[in-house]
Amino acid sequence: MPRISPRAAVRAASKATSELSQSTPNPITPISTMINQRAIPSDASEELAAFRSKAPKPKPEQPPPVSTRYPHQKPHRGYGPASQQPSQQQQQQQARPEKEPIPIDFTGFVPRDKFEISTSLPRSYFLGHHSAALNKMRQSLSNVGLILELRDFRVPISSWNPVLEESLSSTSAGVPRSRIIVYTKRDLAPPAQMTPHGRPVPGTQPPGNVVRVLRAFHRPPRVNNVKDIIFLGMGPHGASLQPLLDGIRDVAREMDSLTGLRVMVVGMPNAGKSTLLNRLRSHSLHLGKAAKTGAQPGVTRKLGTPVRILPGEDSGDPESMGLGEGVFIVDTPGVFVPYVSEPEAMLKLALVGCVKDGIIPAVTVADYLLYRLNLVRETTYLQRFGMGRPTNDVHQFLRAAARRTGKLRKGGDESMEHAADWVIQEWRKGNLGRLLLDEVTPKKLEEAMELAREPSLSMNQARKREKVARKERNEAKRAGGGESA
Repeated sequence: MPRISPRAAVRAASKATSELSQSTPNPITPISTMINQRAIPSDASEELAAFRSKAPKPKPEQPPPVSTRYPHQKPHRGYGPASQQPSQQQQQQQARPEKEPIPIDFTGFVPRDKFEISTSLPRSYFLGHHSAALNKMRQSLSNVGLILELRDFRVPISSWNPVLEESLSSTSAGVPRSRIIVYTKRDLAPPAQMTPHGRPVPGTQPPGNVVRVLRAFHRPPRVNNVKDIIFLGMGPHGASLQPLLDGIRDVAREMDSLTGLRVMVVGMPNAGKSTLLNRLRSHSLHLGKAAKTGAQPGVTRKLGTPVRILPGEDSGDPESMGLGEGVFIVDTPGVFVPYVSEPEAMLKLALVGCVKDGIIPAVTVADYLLYRLNLVRETTYLQRFGMGRPTNDVHQFLRAAARRTGKLRKGGDESMEHAADWVIQEWRKGNLGRLLLDEVTPKKLEEAMELAREPSLSMNQARKREKVARKERNEAKRAGGGESA
């Protein structure tokens, strides 16, 4: 018998099946029965069996994977989150329990009651472009109708620059120029810490009390040209800009100028002037950044061109009535005070970022931060660095930070400088505890006002005065020692 191909055998089997179904009532007849009945040749059955044995067997259907990341979704096939199996590392992270807080033991711990400051600590950050910018501001005042003075809410007294107030507060005719004082970085202030009896924790100041004291201090008759006091946060969740914009509109309508209002924003370095300009422009006009910003002071080194922050009357906006051509704001460089009389005030300004990093050693600034954190029993750094007890030793503090963050040198030694820089930056972001560094009371504000009335001294004049005062103290000690002898 000639050899039959598998395809021919399949055709013969199907034909025999159809003929058999017509003659028998059962339409389904096994192939083995048809072979016995000689409906299919035996050689063809062998070829058909070999063909079927070589054919790939269908894989058993597997159940679809169950998603652990999206438990609310039903299992399904295809692409997407539900079809992705979690990795072994993700499963371990999901099964890992939350880290419990480390118990902190303050038993027997006594924080330092005084911070020792070196006599060689720099007492000024008044640079050449600060003086040039101040002169340029004086020359541009003829077109300026409003001054926005920015101060850091964490250091509301130390960040007050009397030189700016003295130079820019009045017009050429002696009329007081309108001012709005803006306290920035309000969101970096600590929350109110109260005892179970409802009183503030010793050594802390509730931010609400600080706000009330500052508002009361800037009221007439003590200050006559301040139109408003605004408290803003610099982050995305900061306070609304609407009160500030309303105050600017009121000043513009009061001036009633056809050319609109020119506003000059001034303050200490890194107080948030350029950031505030960009926020005002984005909030009112929905436009992008117009001023460059940065974490370090000195990004803005000269006066900028006027930037529109409120539209003019021709825009058709009902709120722009009485604004003339609109409101324009001029960005200025930060101007430091020529001389800081209190050494601790210089450390505060360095800690908040008004002084460029490196002018004062980072380890010294970190030591002052540790001193202030311990005064209010702040436990954030203890939890983050895995320390069970607080410490007054800055080297122990920085070694723990270096080990936890990987700030190590070759050989595994801790890098104190890099750890100190990291600690300072983390505190400035609000991730290592929050502090109000100035004591804000009516008495302290009066003392600052009296100090501001004194003529400002240059660095050389201040050094000469300190030298004379030191000489007088030494002579008084000698005279007292001679009398006792």
